[in-house]
Amino acid sequence: MTVAMSYPTPQTTKIENPRLRLLNKLKAGEFPVLTFMAIPSVRMAQIVSLTGLDGIVVDAEHGHIGDDAMHNSVAAIASLGVSPVIRIRGPAHDILKRALDTGAHGIMVPQINNAEEARQVVASSKFPPQGVRGQGSAFPAIGHGLTTPEYMKSANETIITMLQIETKAGVDNVDEIAAVPGVDLLFIGPNDLAQSLLGYTPARGDEPEFVAAIDKIIAAAKKHGKWCGRMTNDGAASKEGRKKYDMVSMTGDTKAIQNWYIAELEVARS
Repeated sequence: MTVAMSYPTPQTTKIENPRLRLLNKLKAGEFPVLTFMAIPSVRMAQIVSLTGLDGIVVDAEHGHIGDDAMHNSVAAIASLGVSPVIRIRGPAHDILKRALDTGAHGIMVPQINNAEEARQVVASSKFPPQGVRGQGSAFPAIGHGLTTPEYMKSANETIITMLQIETKAGVDNVDEIAAVPGVDLLFIGPNDLAQSLLGYTPARGDEPEFVAAIDKIIAAAKKHGKWCGRMTNDGAASKEGRKKYDMVSMTGDTKAIQNWYIAELEVARS
């Protein structure tokens, strides 16, 4: 295993903050389970936070989440002892800055295709000297339960930077992406990855090209000392994921609601 880094990261940090549930579970090897949240509601954030999940990915890429909902959801999730992660809509510097200023415990960046994009994300997500992130808000420290000076000293090595590998180019370049210092976790988006590799079929998940891509991503993460996770559909798939992954994000609020009603209506009308 090669680990190229010159400063502490979430994998190596000695900082202890009990509020950072996701980071603490990853470091302890406890296989945290997250979910996606696409509905912009403080009440939804609170309800999902009280289920026992370790983190909630506030989906500002595909979800109906704007800046107000992003801030409100992060505050509600963090206040209940769960780790808020924001999946941003793209790797632009201003978008990353806005997401981190909510107080998120991590960011998830979609469709990373090469090492240069990974380096740009890392630079935008870290304060100097490791990056170019600016400081001007009291909000991010609140989500970590810290004063602003405490947050400034700890953020670079406690905020988890997750990059999604979900394109053919991302798979082709995954070794170089994983080698970038400051990348903490590779997250597999199986639906977009399958579509990129196979076209929309929809995929079964056992196609040789798809399986080989998954294995390559996992191997790159392990080689460079990074965590690896993926999206799963249910508890059984999440349990199976313990064999390969450090964490999973199990379905999302919209699917969970739909699936419950569909199943129960079948019973009611049988």
